[in-house]
Amino acid sequence: MDLTPRPAPEPAPRRRRRWLPILLLGLVGAGGAAIVWQFLGSAIDYYCNVDELGVRDGCDESHRLRVQGTVDRDSVRATDAATSFRLSFNGASLDVRYAGDPGGVFQECIAVVAHGRLRGGVLEATRIEVKHSNEYEAEHPDRVADAAAAGIDPACAQAQG
Repeated sequence: MDLTPRPAPEPAPRRRRRWLPILLLGLVGAGGAAIVWQFLGSAIDYYCNVDELGVRDGCDESHRLRVQGTVDRDSVRATDAATSFRLSFNGASLDVRYAGDPGGVFQECIAVVAHGRLRGGVLEATRIEVKHSNEYEAEHPDRVADAAAAGIDPACAQAQG
């Protein structure tokens, strides 16, 4: 029986990890998660009419909102930094403040959807969508005439359809 110590085995060569692929995979995963988070955040905005604010579930200051209404006549005030106006729907009104110029075909007496948050009874909008139709008067001359006969501004009657 041989009791002499055996030589220690040589350590296995150290395997080098490839950190660059792991880092790239992590960055791609984080980017994908950020895109999904952004998409889900905008997908859960509550859609409300002006008259549903504070009445319908989800139409309050604790949620991001998309609020639909008609821009009141003589309510648009523009400065260099912001545009403010009043939206109305079904007898209810809401003041809206939008940082910047909504541009495009935005004007009084048209239906818009304002995206944003309620703060102190004012909608701080981050986006304005404008509903418009150049063919409305041609397609509904009776409605425009009825509104004029009732003393309603035809431009606003057109938008309220």
